[in-house]
Parts: sequence; C-alpha cells; structure tokens
Amino acid sequence: MSLADRWPLADHHALRDDLLDAWDRSGYHDLRHLEEVLDRLDLLAAAGASFDPTLVALAAWFHDAVYDGAPDDEERSARWAERALPAAYADGVARLVRMTADHRPAGDDPSAAALSDADLGILAAPRERYDVYVAGVRADFARVGDDDFRAGRAAVLRDLVGRAHLFSTPQARELWAQAARANLERELAGLEGLSGR
Repeated sequence: MSLADRWPLADHHALRDDLLDAWDRSGYHDLRHLEEVLDRLDLLAAAGASFDPTLVALAAWFHDAVYDGAPDDEERSARWAERALPAAYADGVARLVRMTADHRPAGDDPSAAALSDADLGILAAPRERYDVYVAGVRADFARVGDDDFRAGRAAVLRDLVGRAHLFSTPQARELWAQAARANLERELAGLEGLSGR
C-alpha cells in the first residue's frame, strides 16, 4: 500500500499531496519516517493500545510536515494543521503535533501517548537501521558544527535515558523499551567517548 493510500480521510486529497511533497526531503524526517510512524501506530493498535486512529494518523502526517531543524518546527506544523484540516480534527491534531516537541504526553491522553511512542519507536530499530537514523539526524543538522552537534545530541540522549519510562503505553514498553535503551546507551557512550567525557 502506498503512503497516499494510507491517508486517513476520505477526501482532502490535495492536502494529502501537499503533505507528501513536504515530507519528500533528505535527512531523517523524510517519507520513510512518516511511513514508519504509521507502521508503528498499526503495531500499537494490533497490540491492544487504545487511541483515536484517525486523529492520531492525521497527527502523524502533520507532526514533522514542517521540518528544517528550527526550534519552532512543531509549532509551524501544528499551525498548518489548524489552517488546513476540517474543524472536527484541527485542534486535536495541532495539540498532538505540539506534544511531539518534547514527547511528554499527559498521562490521561491515550492518543498523545500512541503518537509519542510511534515517533520514538525508531529508537528500538535494529542496529543497522538505527545507525541510518542517526546519520539522517546528523544530515538534518548539517549546518551545525560537529562539536555543537555532539553536545546537543548527547543532551537529548541523556534526557531520554534518564526518563523512568521512555514509552508511554504498556504496549510500546513491551515492544521497544529494551532495544531502545540499548541503542541510546550505545550512541551516548560513543558521543561521550568522542568528546572526552
């Protein structure tokens, strides 16, 4: 099934095509990332996670639709959703997109938990895919010098490793937590070794 066929609305195909064009870029935040997030949402649903499938799928389509490594990428993506989506979805999708700025969903928000987990699920990828993901993130921040990138990336990884629960749903914890922690710790050890920490 093509990505276009996975669009969760029966209409608004011009919007879908604009989003596909926006995602068609190099780096990690590309069409493959969108496809993998949608795949992981399917896995979570199959494992029993309960969330609004249309709302969360739309949020997946929008969550990195605007991406150039700026601090307000999620905010600009959320505003696009507010402008472009039908009123029944606009506010909810924008709220979920904004949550992906820090991946800290509220405990009583199963849709935000599912989106956060599906987005972070790349952290549990097999080593080869994880290393491609890391290279893609570096490409996304090509304008940042190596030392600054390593320091910033290490800070992000330390925050993730330091969380009591990396994933918010029990299904994601079961599926991905162990592999994700191993990948994060391996990457962080490599960065700290390069920086002489």
